[in-house]
Amino acid sequence: MNFVVDANLSARLAVLLQVAGHDAVHVRDIGLRAASDDEIIDYAISTDRMVISHDTDFGTLLAYRQLSKPSFILIRSSDPIDVDDQARLAVANLDAMSDNWRQVRLRCSPAVAFESGGCLCGDDATAFASPGHII
Repeated sequence: MNFVVDANLSARLAVLLQVAGHDAVHVRDIGLRAASDDEIIDYAISTDRMVISHDTDFGTLLAYRQLSKPSFILIRSSDPIDVDDQARLAVANLDAMSDNWRQVRLRCSPAVAFESGGCLCGDDATAFASPGHII
């Protein structure tokens, strides 16, 4: 899978995803460190990448722009979670996410949220990623 990791997550997450066999870049490494969320979305669309972020604004922007791409993975936790755990959480749930992805895509809900207990796909993740959601 192809990913772009947002500036609010460590660049090491991209490296750990690469080690796990994925094509991952961090916004810092592609000149988008100070880019707006809209610019990151446009980059992800043009390069066929999923956005991984800690920022719930991506879910809002995707809904506002009525986009079904790019896919958006939100990594949030009520407890501190280090970059190694973020990578393990993402990699461990990619299979479950992939199994649901076609169904999620058909419903035009591009968000997936990872939390320490697993992942949420589709409408559950969209609600999770919405502003005001309490974790």
